[in-house]
Formats: sequence, structure tokens, C-alpha cells
Amino acid sequence: MVMNQMLHFIKQMSGKMSDINPVSSQTDARQIAYMRNLQRELKQKDVLNTPFKDLDTVVFDIETTGFYPYNGDRILSIGAVKMKGADILNNQLFYKTIYSELPPPKEIEVLTGITASELNQAADLPEVLRQFFQFVRSDTLVAHHSSHEKQFMKHASWTALKSNFQHRLIDTTFLMKVVSPDSAYVTLDDWCDHYGVDIGRRHHALYDAAATAKLWSENVKKVEEMGFTNLRDIYTHIASLS
Repeated sequence: MVMNQMLHFIKQMSGKMSDINPVSSQTDARQIAYMRNLQRELKQKDVLNTPFKDLDTVVFDIETTGFYPYNGDRILSIGAVKMKGADILNNQLFYKTIYSELPPPKEIEVLTGITASELNQAADLPEVLRQFFQFVRSDTLVAHHSSHEKQFMKHASWTALKSNFQHRLIDTTFLMKVVSPDSAYVTLDDWCDHYGVDIGRRHHALYDAAATAKLWSENVKKVEEMGFTNLRDIYTHIASLS
């Protein structure tokens, strides 16, 4: 179901690419005000004590030109899927490519399928980030190997919006350490094989986000079965092991 939703969503977005203005816009007062209000909302939200069944999350993935944003690598696309507890909200998806005058490196184009033509027709980074944060609102973010996403989002938020990245970002391994403490799996592919999750199209931000959402869903169910009720329980358990 999720894969069908994504195919339809991507087709819709592809048809709209030519309508998006590729010219970079200045960070305006409304963007700054929105981010400040969002940051206040984030500080007031009690995520740690929220029961898993009520926890609103956005599982996301980014495709980039490399691993080092502070050395010039950039975000090419962002894909995201909303969840409520262990439930994947199939009708709440996000996918955007990001404008660039520079083509992606050839090996990255081959890996991701993102072309120079697609980037030339995309919205610029400030606009995509604004839309992404409006989609996320104050929900908790989840990603696989989240340190990659975190450093790029911190860099992009500051350079494009002049705002600190303040969303809580949880790595999928946070729950996996509890559910499968002896597992040697590392990559998204390994974990998807372990759970029988079909990625569909690897190294596409939305497909990878959907696959990660399925992993998160499976692990939320398992920690609930083990008697954990919220994120604070998980933090307390992991701390007791060290």
C-alpha cells in the first residue's frame, strides 16, 4: 500500500516540477517567525512521556552528494512518511528535490537516479526546508543512521533559514538495541532483509523513508510487547545497561 501511494505521489510531484520557481529566495520575516513559533512548540512538547501508541513521528531520509556538508556536500532530496505510534499514515507523504545549478556527481546520479534536469526545475533549499518543517511541525523525527541526516539538517537549517535545527531526532537503532541487542546488522538493507521489508527502490529518499518507517513500526510493536510504554522507558533501560 505504501509503495503504491509513493508511486502515485511521485508522479503527481513530477508533473508539478515545471511550475516551481528555481530562483533562490531570501529568508523572509514569515519564515523566521514560523521557525521561532515552532521552536517554542518543540520545547513545550513532552515527547519522552508520550505513550508509543500516541507518539507522532516523521520518518525521513535524505539523498546527498556526499557525507560532509561543511566541506560543500549538499542535500539533493528529502523524503518523509508520517506515523502515529506503529501505524504508517499512507496518505501523509513528503518528497522534494532541491534546486542546484551544479549537476550531481556522476556516481551519485547513477546511485540515486536524480538528474541535473530534475534539480534545475526544483525549488530552492529555503523553500524546501520551509515546506518540510511545515509538514513535520513539532513531530519527532526518525531516521536510519540519523547522524548523517542530523549534520546535514543542522547545516542546511542555519545556512538557508538562519535557524538552529532543534527537532528531536531518533535513530532507528535506539529501539533495535533493545529488541535485538546481539544483532550485528548495520545497513538499511540488512535490517530490511531481517524483517522481510521490500524497499522497492533503494537510494530514493521517499522509498528509503518508507522502508525505515516499516522498521520503526516493527520495533515499536516489539518494545510495547516487552512492556515498554514510552521513550523514557527505553532511555532508562539503555542507561541501566551501561
